[in-house]
Amino acid sequence: MERLTALDAGFLEAEDADPHISLAIGGLSVLEGPIPDFETLAAAVLERATVVPRMRQVLRTHLLDLQPPEWEDAPDIDLSHHVHHIAVPAPGSDAELFRLTADIMERRLDRERPLWECWIIEGLAGGQWAMLLKIHHCIADGITVMHMLSELVDGGKGETFATEIRAAKQPPAKRDDLFKLSLNPLDWARTTWNLATEAATGAERAVGGAVKIASAILSPADDSPLIGPVTTMRRYSAAGVSLRDVAKIQDAFDVTLNDVALAAITASYREALIRRGKPPKRNSLRTLVPVSVRSSDEMDIADNRVSVMLPFLPVDREDPLDRLQTVHKRLTRAKSSGQREAGSAFVAAVNLVPFALTAWTVRTLTKLPQHGVVTLATNVPGPRHRLRIMDREVLRVMPIPPIALNLRTGVAIVSYADELTFGITADYDAAPDVDELARGIEQGIAELVDLV
Repeated sequence: MERLTALDAGFLEAEDADPHISLAIGGLSVLEGPIPDFETLAAAVLERATVVPRMRQVLRTHLLDLQPPEWEDAPDIDLSHHVHHIAVPAPGSDAELFRLTADIMERRLDRERPLWECWIIEGLAGGQWAMLLKIHHCIADGITVMHMLSELVDGGKGETFATEIRAAKQPPAKRDDLFKLSLNPLDWARTTWNLATEAATGAERAVGGAVKIASAILSPADDSPLIGPVTTMRRYSAAGVSLRDVAKIQDAFDVTLNDVALAAITASYREALIRRGKPPKRNSLRTLVPVSVRSSDEMDIADNRVSVMLPFLPVDREDPLDRLQTVHKRLTRAKSSGQREAGSAFVAAVNLVPFALTAWTVRTLTKLPQHGVVTLATNVPGPRHRLRIMDREVLRVMPIPPIALNLRTGVAIVSYADELTFGITADYDAAPDVDELARGIEQGIAELVDLV
């Protein structure tokens, strides 16, 4: 049996620490009509989904957490119970679809069964229908969920934007080349020096990054209504913008797609703070930005491979171009600060610690109120080309992030074909303006397009 890594198991421990949260992540797809026959569709979903071993496995835990949980095959479980059929009330607008999505995502998955569900949703306006894939975060990160979703499409996996992430671009280390036999002692000395220098530089960056991460977590952000205990109920909304518009902004101001997306999120949160009567300050919006460390040959592996950055998004800047350029500078600085390396090193080190100590520590820390990080913004590369399921075109793909650890809102970003979509999960009581957050992101992009 395969054991969970410390990072994967950490999502279980964090969920156990707070009865108000569900650490499942999701992908919501809207498709053209007409909806296929449900029995035929459900059979196809099961056949395609169960190609992934995790979709057929259950968690096996150990007494007192003496060992990490393990994945165990469950051949006797009827997986047809994991595909559900439901309809939204007329007229089937986005409002009804998003309300249903929030209801589905706020409920915890049954740990005695494989930790996933698929919901077929009919009744959308214009004869459209939707498919919601819900998977526990202990199984996969956002990139893996997109790959699992691609298992459901006609013709199997297609090309995704995941090849553009930094880790995927990095070629694997060719250790054989480093230790090739040579009769020249100078080659031995040169190789040893290069390895030692590389290790020392990496260690220095990781230590510096660890200091910055610890300082960020322990230093409270400006008192914010966006931080605090969450209830069990959720709200969900989504915003969509043209990737062509984003590319224009990138080219005009020499920034990355992630810079543009975070600048738009910054604009929306600035307005959200103003609506709440809270003047935006420099330290108002420290943001958890997950960074993929998944290489191109690890895209099909079902687990979590992420590190973190914790920049302040500049909600105090009123000018849209100033915000964009400040986001770019801060992310560039964060990327070179060693935070990414420190996060990876920490996760690797934790895997060497006895699991009982790790589990106890995570449960204890996640019960403590944190006041340093205000929100989450995660970018998930999606399919490059239009997909089809049961010969119906997938019109939209929307990500669904979880919220936890006193974060009352979270934003996930996914690229699909020619569109960039922002999915926003929020606490029901603390963020009744979730739709305004979505519109604020669209307005933030529009302001930058106007400058171009």
